[in-house]
Amino acid sequence: MKTIKLGLSGLSVPAIAVGCMRITKAGKTEAERFIKTALDMGARFFDHADIYGKGACEELFAEAAGMNPTVREKMLLQSKCSIRPGIAFDCSKAYILKSAEGILKRLKTEYLDVLLLHRPDALMEPEEVAEAFTILHNSGKVRHFGVSNQNPYQIQLLKKFVSQPIAVNQLQLSITNAGMITQGLRVNLTDDGAVNRDGGALDFCRLNDITIQTWSPLQYGFFEGTFLGNEKFPELNAKLDEIAEKYEVSSTAIALAWLLRHPAKLQPVTGTWNIARFKECVKATEIVLSREEWYALYLSAGNTLP
Repeated sequence: MKTIKLGLSGLSVPAIAVGCMRITKAGKTEAERFIKTALDMGARFFDHADIYGKGACEELFAEAAGMNPTVREKMLLQSKCSIRPGIAFDCSKAYILKSAEGILKRLKTEYLDVLLLHRPDALMEPEEVAEAFTILHNSGKVRHFGVSNQNPYQIQLLKKFVSQPIAVNQLQLSITNAGMITQGLRVNLTDDGAVNRDGGALDFCRLNDITIQTWSPLQYGFFEGTFLGNEKFPELNAKLDEIAEKYEVSSTAIALAWLLRHPAKLQPVTGTWNIARFKECVKATEIVLSREEWYALYLSAGNTLP
């Protein structure tokens, strides 16, 4: 599979990451087949979070993968922490360290390739985050770090204290949830699309060599469902089908190719554990949409241009 550089981490990673939030819906047998197939295809980057299934997703992944040192070296494992059940968010030193230990135990591994802070914590003390990151890094338990759902100033605040590079910012982005792109196209206008809701996260991450991992790349709204084949998006699906026919792939591949076409070198995080569907996702890495096709898809989703 095509690879990209993950921020300033030095890691070369697959252009598409495997999201593991829905692994429990697949079950152990299907998960075993999926992981083997993904690795055979070069899709060796797996994204987890301690909150997924309250830890059950990480446990099932390790069991289905038959985790051992040989298997582990074939993979790149990323997980996230800071969502604390019953509280809200917690980026304290104690909680980060406790979460990391739990993740390592459930995944049956001695180290994570990447650990992300899952959500901003209003009570975060960046000095504590820095201490936690340094302890995890110096002990060899976490090799690289990042964030998720953070704006530029939140990242800058962390960077003031954290000595390790922030390699990743995981953000929601799809053809139908393209606010990060839209506000950049509507600079100096007064309509709703011109509102800068994320502080210019897209450009900030590009300027600072931070890889944006796009979550829910085939979804609309906030977990409202996929836009593929959805009657709410007739023009978008017609255009997806038209371009898919040209490239002899599925509309799934084209929707992901739309993200991959962006020069920010985004890394979409897929959610499917259906092998056939995932193979469609991977085909997106072989397609480079033309400028005309990219904008046609953008407009067909209901987005407008000045």
